[in-house]
Amino acid sequence: MKIHIAMFFNSLHFAIFLPIVFIMYWFVGHKSKINQNYILILASYYFYSCWDWRFLFLLVFSTLLDYVSAMKIEQSKTQSERKLWLWICISINLGFLGIFKYYNFFAASFAELVQSFGMTASPILLKLILPVGISFYTFHGLSYIIDIYYGRIKSEKNFVDYSLFVSYFPLLVAGPIERATHLLPQIKVRRKFNFNKAKEGIYQIVWGLVKKVVIADSCAIYANEIFDNYQNANSLSLVLGAVYFAFQIYGDFSGYSDIALGTSKLFGIDLLKNFNYPYFSRDIAEFWRKWHISLSSWFRDYLYIPLGGSKGNKLFQVRNTFIIFLVSGFWHGANMTYVAWGFINALYFLPLLLLNRNRKNVDDFTLGINFESVRTLLNILMTFSITCFAWIFFRSKTITDAINYITRMFENLDFSSQYFKIERYNHELITLLVVFILVEWNNRSKIEPISGKYSWIKLGLSIAAILALGVFSDYKEFIYFQF
Repeated sequence: MKIHIAMFFNSLHFAIFLPIVFIMYWFVGHKSKINQNYILILASYYFYSCWDWRFLFLLVFSTLLDYVSAMKIEQSKTQSERKLWLWICISINLGFLGIFKYYNFFAASFAELVQSFGMTASPILLKLILPVGISFYTFHGLSYIIDIYYGRIKSEKNFVDYSLFVSYFPLLVAGPIERATHLLPQIKVRRKFNFNKAKEGIYQIVWGLVKKVVIADSCAIYANEIFDNYQNANSLSLVLGAVYFAFQIYGDFSGYSDIALGTSKLFGIDLLKNFNYPYFSRDIAEFWRKWHISLSSWFRDYLYIPLGGSKGNKLFQVRNTFIIFLVSGFWHGANMTYVAWGFINALYFLPLLLLNRNRKNVDDFTLGINFESVRTLLNILMTFSITCFAWIFFRSKTITDAINYITRMFENLDFSSQYFKIERYNHELITLLVVFILVEWNNRSKIEPISGKYSWIKLGLSIAAILALGVFSDYKEFIYFQF
């Protein structure tokens, strides 16, 4: 029997692993930068090997490829030589990503296309396991190579430092997608222990666990029941199913990001902020500035702007917008449901782009007792509603399932309470979500709600919520590990 030892952030394995690395880092490796980096590299490689030790070879190869390519680009005497090394590196990186993540999808799709013309086709499918985190560390390396090519940074000569940049375990399997310009300077100097930063890290880890095991995993129980049995669900259950999944994926991924950022603070390293309370956005443009920030900004800087960005006529801008959203959707997985999700979000964004309103809501806001506040609140509710609608496609197994789900939601029109096979009513989770929303709303100007006044009380309440309300009997991994 195979023993499952994958290093999930919400596992007992990680709860043992992290203190050991922390003690080694600050009590053994604290005297020099190189010792600190060696300890973190060894910890990162062990962390990754817990998923599947064979994937280490792919990680090391990707690291070596980008390291050598960067120096070759910098040493090139002609522009054509620089460009050659750039495209060799990009092609190999995307080639590996394409083979592991997309080959079977394209092979099966081509076979279906051939069969639609009345011909027979037997696609050759590969039995490949998707290496965990490959989309994330591939993008780490690509951003580094592109920045080298455009002269934004110098190539890193220290292989240990560069290896740590690629393999740093808090962000290795699900981001945030770091930039060399932000992370490498921190890696290249000795870190000194800062009690306040470490305390902030603990708070962020705990709140991340609240999001994951209390909110996301509780919502998953209901969302899975509804989406897997949508044919028997009434309209109220289907609406709630979309809402539950919206909070499941938010609690899951932003919870992971909080744990990653908090863990990194324990080692004196700051990572890029990845979520900024996106469900309080007033339009879809603001939502995408606050959701998975590291990926959105990556596509903006390395795809959207090189394509021309917002320059040129409106048709040109519309083209770039659809490209960026469709690629973002396909990045999430080899399934047309993700592409449809990206396409829908592009449609949402289109009116804002055409009316030059996509940068309207960039400032902070407060609510009061006035008409403007009512309008703001309605905009938030509308943005959340259309986001939930798009999530239906993201969560469904096929586009047909998504369409049938939506059709039944609008045709059934039964809004009575439903009792599920999981022995719970469809609405039982609402109170918990309302409390969660109020907590986040009142602390939306902070990194997390625990810090500040009465932090120890709030920390105790958060731990109590994890122990009392957390879902542990049905163990659930983080959604974004599959991407």
